[in-house]
Amino acid sequence: MYERNLPPYLAHDLEAWKKGVEEKSRLLDCLWGELYGSINIAEINDNAITREQAQYLRDKYLWGKDV
Repeated sequence: MYERNLPPYLAHDLEAWKKGVEEKSRLLDCLWGELYGSINIAEINDNAITREQAQYLRDKYLWGKDV
């Protein structure tokens, strides 16, 4: 539910992160930063996602929590 209807830039960065993790990319730190920034922009600047949605994405993908 929280991963649906994401703005294109956030969906792109989320997919890049997932692929980077899967492939054990050497660029994970860059991909992490891109995803973090996209989540923040989508929530704070664009109001494209809710605070709950943003926190879910951060917890699941950036902090590695079980959600």
